[in-house]
Amino acid sequence: MDAMDAEWKARLAAMDAKWEAKLDSMDMRLKRVEMKLENDVIPRLQNIEDCYRTTFDRYRESVAGYESMQADVEILKRVVMDHSEKLKQLA
Repeated sequence: MDAMDAEWKARLAAMDAKWEAKLDSMDMRLKRVEMKLENDVIPRLQNIEDCYRTTFDRYRESVAGYESMQADVEILKRVVMDHSEKLKQLA
């Protein structure tokens, strides 16, 4: 019985060592992924976000200008049509 117990303990110790090695390997891989995210991916994403945000702000500002310009064009069209009618009556 003691021999069997020792054999099981040895097997469990071997399995434990095997799983410890796998977990250590996974831990190292996880640390590399975290470092890659922190040092490479996140700064790039922040840069992309900044570019899109500034582009969005410029478009938002220009849309307000377009709406104002469209109102001015509508007024100009009415004035030109009115003046055209007046010029036709004078001719």
